[in-house]
Amino acid sequence: MPETDTGARTRIERDSMGEMEVPADALYGASTQRAVLNFPISGQRFPRRFIRAQALIKRAAAEVNGELGLLEPDLAAVVAEVAQEVADGRYDDHFPIDVYQTGSGTSTNTNVNEVIARLASQRLGRPVHPNDHVNACQSSNDTIPTAMQLSAAMAIEEALLPALERLHGALAAKAEEFMPVVKTGRTHLQDATPIRLGQEFQGYAGQVEQALRRAREARDELLVVPLGGTAVGTGVNAHPEYARRACERLSRLTGLGVRETPNHFFAQATLDTVISAHGRLRTIALSLWKIASDVRLMGMGPRAGLAELALPETQPGSSIMPGKVNPVIVESLIMVVARVVGNDATIGFSQTGSLLELNVMMPVAAVSLLESIDLLANAARNFAVRCVEGLQATERGPELVERGLMLATALAPVIGYDEAARLAKEAYRTGRTIRELARERGFDEAELARILDPARMTEPSREGRG
Repeated sequence: MPETDTGARTRIERDSMGEMEVPADALYGASTQRAVLNFPISGQRFPRRFIRAQALIKRAAAEVNGELGLLEPDLAAVVAEVAQEVADGRYDDHFPIDVYQTGSGTSTNTNVNEVIARLASQRLGRPVHPNDHVNACQSSNDTIPTAMQLSAAMAIEEALLPALERLHGALAAKAEEFMPVVKTGRTHLQDATPIRLGQEFQGYAGQVEQALRRAREARDELLVVPLGGTAVGTGVNAHPEYARRACERLSRLTGLGVRETPNHFFAQATLDTVISAHGRLRTIALSLWKIASDVRLMGMGPRAGLAELALPETQPGSSIMPGKVNPVIVESLIMVVARVVGNDATIGFSQTGSLLELNVMMPVAAVSLLESIDLLANAARNFAVRCVEGLQATERGPELVERGLMLATALAPVIGYDEAARLAKEAYRTGRTIRELARERGFDEAELARILDPARMTEPSREGRG
């Protein structure tokens, strides 16, 4: 990595294409600077999680290559040491390349190689080459998709799963707390038979339980990585033992079960794994939409809506209407859902970059995947802490049950569907209750108390003929 100082602000470095002026204090070299100049697109860099994963791959590669005799022991040790420092975030300012770059992510792989090589050279006192040493047994075409999958798997493990666990616990606790509250059920947004508020929250807790399962499945699928395929999946220029050993070392470094793909030819030529994993994230997002939307509906009011739930007051809701409080935590979560659904479309479309032996839309797929995980994790935790854990049931739900027309459903097995329907229509027309009208038809109070008990209607209750 030859260089020439040209003054305080820049230095000249050279790569296979020739000379390039590089900022004097930059740890990267000529190839990275070319990419900085070539892609002035968004100003958005790869997320910290991605750089961390890429650096862990470099550490694992250096250590394995040292074991295999492909790198001198002292060189392998220093490269691994520096790579871990990069993974720890010590040099984040030296990864300036825009996300919208070469579709294989080669620019960022080169950036990581150059930074590690320069630091290792300084410590060893002799040249360390970005390609010959740091990139040994690797290609951008297998390290970038591996970093994409590994960073996402770590993000699910470290951020999304704990957030969903917190939300699941909050919903399960509310299900238990609200179980005594009997309210009007609703289908088609119209009055239906009674349901316990706790039963509704049981449903929400069940959705998040399934979301946890889906998140774990996504994590596990992402941990089967294409590392070792090098350029086109054949493993050219890599030691036969390299991929297996590197994956084993990555497993120890991350605490996750990283495994080499059994089929390198599809693993780096497609985004199948990422599309599948993000599909589960989309399902999780839309599950959260359902829960949050129901909470918002039941919190409508406080005077002119359903008002069956009182949501925690988090901030003033209006610049013109004093005292108005809005469901802003729910709204925040729903915007996250919109973004995740959009990211799913981006990742799906990125499969159109899967041409022959390589996908060439990996950077945008990677940032979309990581953004979805982080947004879902943050929003789910925020929803749990600032909304669900502070929810309170009001008296409105139970008050509406006695006036509910669908109490007539409990009479249908006794008087028949058609007569029960006529009763419900008369109750609606006259404003009287089902109980009042049934009493006039000859039912006694004890029988009505048994048949029209709202709590009894929240579980299987039809009696057979014996």
